[in-house]
Amino acid sequence: MTEATAAGQRGPSVRTAYVAGSRLAGWAERFSAAHGGFQVKDDDDGLRLLASDGAEALLQAPWPDDGRPGRGADDLARLASLASQPRRLGLLLVRRGGYGLAVVSEGLPLASKVGSTYVQSRTAAGGQSQQRFARRRSNQADALVESVAGQALRVFGSESFEYLVPGGDRALAGLVLQHPSLARYAALPRLAYLDVPDPKAAVLRTAAADACAVRVQVSDPRP
Repeated sequence: MTEATAAGQRGPSVRTAYVAGSRLAGWAERFSAAHGGFQVKDDDDGLRLLASDGAEALLQAPWPDDGRPGRGADDLARLASLASQPRRLGLLLVRRGGYGLAVVSEGLPLASKVGSTYVQSRTAAGGQSQQRFARRRSNQADALVESVAGQALRVFGSESFEYLVPGGDRALAGLVLQHPSLARYAALPRLAYLDVPDPKAAVLRTAAADACAVRVQVSDPRP
């Protein structure tokens, strides 16, 4: 399970975590014990756990049921069952410093590739220097897109999958997915975007697990 915390200037703090379907029941038990029990509400955003002390947890499945809903005696059990299904997805992570590609099932890469890239950061310089920098940066981005698209074609062609999960730099990932060679994969249903650092091997493994897990957003009670 990975976790990130974000707190605005106002309102309750919100923590985001990813919980595997097999561990969801245990997580819910700990949430209940910490917050004095909860009630379950099913709405369009996902499954909400409304705790007695005012805390709230929004649980979202990693993929739609697509006619294959989870089985179980209650909403939590059905969500855990849905998240535990061995569905396959293609993972495309790209940032200025690197890329990570994988075909994933049950949180584990079946085929994968990571690599280093380089695209310069923006600069505040002006005039001809700025123009030369912009051309150089554009050339670097074009080279990155070509390289990642070629590697994605090799990795994605090794295994079949039904969903696509992009992550990292949205603009760069979008450019890669616009490459003509990846048209068949860009047309697949897309799952929730993953915000990741430069995709080294460890980052790719974590992203693979997160992409197949229940996304949990916990809001603490207002003071």
